[in-house]
Amino acid sequence: MNGKRPADPGPARVGKRGKKEVMAEFSEAVRESTLKKQVAEAWIHRTTFSHEAIVVDMDPFPHCVIPNFIESQDFLEGLHKELLSLDFHEKYNDLYKFQQSDDLKKRREPHISALRKLLFEDFRAWLSDISSIDLEPTIDMSCAKYEFTDALLCHDDELEGRRVAFILYLVPPWDSALGGTLDLYSTDEHFQPKQIIKSLVPAWNKLVFFEVSPVSFHQVSEVLSEEKSRLSISGWFHGPSLTRPLAYFEPLEPRYPHIPKDHEILYEWINPSYLDMEYQAQIQEEFEERSEILLKEFLKPEKFAKVCEALEKGEVEWTSHGPPNKRFYEKAEESQLPDVLKDCMELFRSEALFLLLSNFTGLKLHFLAPSEDELKDKTEGEAACTTGSTEEGTSHSSSENNQAAISNNSQQSSEQTDSAPEEEVAKKKSSVPTCQGELRRWRTGHYTLIHDNSQTEFALDLVLYCGCEGWEPEYGGFTSYIAKGEDEELLIVNPENNSLALVYRDRETLKFVKHINHRSLEQKKTFPNRTGFWDFSFVYYE
Repeated sequence: MNGKRPADPGPARVGKRGKKEVMAEFSEAVRESTLKKQVAEAWIHRTTFSHEAIVVDMDPFPHCVIPNFIESQDFLEGLHKELLSLDFHEKYNDLYKFQQSDDLKKRREPHISALRKLLFEDFRAWLSDISSIDLEPTIDMSCAKYEFTDALLCHDDELEGRRVAFILYLVPPWDSALGGTLDLYSTDEHFQPKQIIKSLVPAWNKLVFFEVSPVSFHQVSEVLSEEKSRLSISGWFHGPSLTRPLAYFEPLEPRYPHIPKDHEILYEWINPSYLDMEYQAQIQEEFEERSEILLKEFLKPEKFAKVCEALEKGEVEWTSHGPPNKRFYEKAEESQLPDVLKDCMELFRSEALFLLLSNFTGLKLHFLAPSEDELKDKTEGEAACTTGSTEEGTSHSSSENNQAAISNNSQQSSEQTDSAPEEEVAKKKSSVPTCQGELRRWRTGHYTLIHDNSQTEFALDLVLYCGCEGWEPEYGGFTSYIAKGEDEELLIVNPENNSLALVYRDRETLKFVKHINHRSLEQKKTFPNRTGFWDFSFVYYE
């Protein structure tokens, strides 16, 4: 129901000091014994039931909608006024962006207090009866305000003790075009979310509740209205937790050693400035100090133009990459790529680039790159033999020797392997530098999330951005690095055309790509054919 009914007086009683104490009641029709029994039978037997006062549905997981939850419109108006007077705090991380009030557990405003009593006493008793769940009196509720571009991405709400989630909407006239819908996901055989199969549109005085379970995946879609706020009260009824299935671990993406491509591929593709020995030493010095660097104008202009042209032609086959509780973006099918894009992917997998990255970062991504122990020994030796010394890992001669060896390193690699003892060969095989990579397309609505199975290990992230003209940070799409267990960002990498971002992360660092919101459509005003951007994303392991 989108409109508001005519006001009618709500129940009240006189308190100790002669003041009227505000009281609230929920739908009389829902409380009626015959209807209550029908709802209970539907819930227990997992069947659909529909009545003008309440709808019970099991698809994709058990949920109910009560279109007119509170009896009194006067009460709702008073509640709405009290909620808007609260202090709201911005909630922001990989999963969400919205404003939330303080916990409503101890608020003393009369209408908020009355609603709390109604929900966690009267309605909790009704809900326990129809669900046969022994719900506890634990109070867990807050007020949320979603405005333009705010969203809450795919999640299941599961946390110890949560059994039933609820949302009471107090919104102006609303429809699906304004966004802010409660989207429910189907799941696959691994209990992972697949796709949205139902969207519930907010409405004034509508209550939605659903069973919290391993398959209760849902989201609040991005709010698209610049004028209206999506105000709601939400929380959970607590009780004995359901048994969770064993955690599902996705198959690991394969990692591959470098492919045999010598230094010629670097001269063909890369800005000559980055092949200069002294400049590489400067880059390495800065990288070792900060663990990150952005190399602008990385590819030769003519090569970068051809890459962008191939991407814009629309001949790439893209597939959606999920599941949505972990990620949502598009990934290129490599076997169908145009030649210039295949060649660019080969550049990032080439032996020559592995060695160049070693020179940029000081990491041992190639057998010719010195290890930390070798650098230490060399530094100590130079200190003993000469009066001058260089910083560890940044000496000009080290980079120069590496670069000079690129052209014949494949031959040296085989010779070294042939002459090494068997145990040394085994050791080298177990620690061969590897990489994994993909070509991605980013558009409105895309994102990645930090999740329980997020890999945390030492790794070098490489991203080359394409098609980012006119892209603004407020659109999202930037990569954010955070410390495990923290929300505060350590580093943000914004998309920038023909810029190569290198970031070294440890086991305590996680990353995500922030949800791309509808502000990003402003890019089309300047670039009519552009609907996002692309990137070549690779991860390298020593």
